[in-house]
Amino acid sequence: MAERKGQPALEIRGLNVFYGASHALQGVDLRLDGGVLSVVGRNGMGKTTLCKAIMGLVPVASGSITFAGQSLVGRSPAEIARMGIGYVPQGRRLWRSLTVDEHLRLVASGQGPWTIERVYATFPRLAERRNNGGAQLSGGEQQMLAIARALLANPRLLVMDEPTEGLAPVIVAQVEEMLLRLAEDGDMEVLVIEQNIGVACAVAERVAIMVNGRINREVPAAELAADRALQQRLLGVGRHGHEETPAAPEPAPADADAAPARASAPVRIYVSNPRPPTRWSRPVPVAQLERQARLVTAQPAAVPGGAEIRTLARPGAQVVLVAGTLDTKGAELRFMRDIIRAAGLPVRMVDLSTSGTHTGAEIPAHQIAAFHPRGAAGVFTRDRGSAVAGMTEAFARWIARQEGIAGILAAGGSGGTAMVASAMRALPVGVPKLIVSTVASGEVSKYVGASDITLMHSVADIQGLNAITEQVLANAAHAMVGMVQGRRAIPAPRGRKPALGLTMFGVTTACVRQVTRALDADWDCLVFHATGIGGQSMEKLVDSGLIRGVIDVTTTEVADMLVGGVFPATEDRFGAVIRRRMPYVGSVGALDMVNFGPPETVPDKFRDRLFYRHNPQVTLMRTTPEENAAIGRWIGARLNQMEAPVRFLLPMGGVSALDAPGQPFHDPAADRALFDALEATVRQTATRQIIRLPHHINDPEFAAALVEAFRALHGAGRPARRARSPREARR
Repeated sequence: MAERKGQPALEIRGLNVFYGASHALQGVDLRLDGGVLSVVGRNGMGKTTLCKAIMGLVPVASGSITFAGQSLVGRSPAEIARMGIGYVPQGRRLWRSLTVDEHLRLVASGQGPWTIERVYATFPRLAERRNNGGAQLSGGEQQMLAIARALLANPRLLVMDEPTEGLAPVIVAQVEEMLLRLAEDGDMEVLVIEQNIGVACAVAERVAIMVNGRINREVPAAELAADRALQQRLLGVGRHGHEETPAAPEPAPADADAAPARASAPVRIYVSNPRPPTRWSRPVPVAQLERQARLVTAQPAAVPGGAEIRTLARPGAQVVLVAGTLDTKGAELRFMRDIIRAAGLPVRMVDLSTSGTHTGAEIPAHQIAAFHPRGAAGVFTRDRGSAVAGMTEAFARWIARQEGIAGILAAGGSGGTAMVASAMRALPVGVPKLIVSTVASGEVSKYVGASDITLMHSVADIQGLNAITEQVLANAAHAMVGMVQGRRAIPAPRGRKPALGLTMFGVTTACVRQVTRALDADWDCLVFHATGIGGQSMEKLVDSGLIRGVIDVTTTEVADMLVGGVFPATEDRFGAVIRRRMPYVGSVGALDMVNFGPPETVPDKFRDRLFYRHNPQVTLMRTTPEENAAIGRWIGARLNQMEAPVRFLLPMGGVSALDAPGQPFHDPAADRALFDALEATVRQTATRQIIRLPHHINDPEFAAALVEAFRALHGAGRPARRARSPREARR
């Protein structure tokens, strides 16, 4: 390691940071003389707050932070960056509209050892994706770009918050090697915040351990790597085992005159690091943590002040949730709550306030905030934007873990609508979801997504009760009562055909109609228009268990996603089928085209391409062999992740009505590039098969082959009805 002289690169003394009444950093002392220093600890211990305090992103209550002898306290983030401190934030913080190359050129100074060429050499995947926008990158690619962006500023001190989060093992190894090289070359000093103990111990000689907002100790990396017990205390979920943890008080003797004790209940204890980590360790999947959790019996936990943390509903019961920011919309939300309660329905208030105030809700804000990956510190940040984003994520995670939700009602502006809509989208289709919103009369697709959320325009701003808002809010509350009561009154269906999802575009309509006619006797055929949201809606129903089979004829949304059309899929396309391990039948319908609006809206970079004007509002662009090859590789990689049987049929005669002899998009070379890429990418087995057929996608023979493949995977006749789980029955 290169020798360093003079002032320490970073010195922190007695640092205190508060979020409202929450003491996030409690007298932190830390010193980085040179090289690489790792800081490890569980979620919610203050590691990210420490990074933000260094960068001037959160106010410091007391204490000092010096960089090469210069004080950082009170300086703006821009000043701190100009002093020579780079920052790789948790969450990446990329621009969706800028390409990889534009991100890098925006910060490249042209001076210093790190250049764009060196970045591409270090991260070859970024070189491959240099023309893709930030929104088109995978999580791992986004993390690589965030690291590269910080390196290009050639800082003297680099602060990295979870740099290996979301990266594949081979990329983790690259980052690890890069950090070691930085330490040896002396280009810059590095402070690494890491959950991966294997990486933290490999890149630094010493590791600081953070517990409850303090640096608990600093130990040699080799000692920590070999101390299994210490690792468990650091990363285990629940009470810490460090020396400052007070012993649990002995229970008081039973008193005959005392109130009866509450019944104990089984509690699941999770261990987030069930195997000794190595330098290649990755985060443990949630399913594995669930399997390896153990049950203990304990008294119910309590919140400060003695208030009991309530469960949502007793087993088998259902409640209506009224959710929103009670610190600003309390009167309006309670008004709706009272109407629902007067109708005889059980109801709970859920507070999503980010101010940290106590509002008396049955489900208080701090209880929701605890479900954020970084705990309450990820929500109560004093910055409205990050606080709203944090509460949005926390509420969605809380909702996903609840049972017994009869319906959910909310009211708010754009921020409040965004907070509740994300959680509502996590609920199964059919559970009543209603938001009274000031944005309901505008473009609402980003709020509704693929779910069955109902938005009601508030007319007047939701700012107090008046002659208008009382009528609108009362209608919303009564609508929720009607939906919940009506859903209860509907008897469970008997003998209903299982649902089958099919994807269709105008240019594959003939194929889908033939398939539905052949299967209609045994299956309830649900056709989804492949316009981006159509594919998401189908997969939402697959995830909810409401669709039992899929014939994915039209995968055109992938073309829009990769090339830049207006009907794109998300990176999670095919994800529901993968997660549910559902047998899959699919094809390449309409992958010969990318969709745009009117001709004048087509980006200039495509002006020399082949277009077809479908109607005055829709312009279609023919895909090239290169684009089709990329599409084939992307779909093939997703098919490889499917564990259930797969039959993917390729129509050699053309993939859409426009891709046939004499039609404007007929291009056998482009189709061949698509088919060859699929066959080269997919690992074919006895259950995962790519099947070429000498037919056009709309030919009767091709439709018959789809039906035959589907019946081979699901049975020739009507499938036996699967018994519903208790949770599905309660829905």
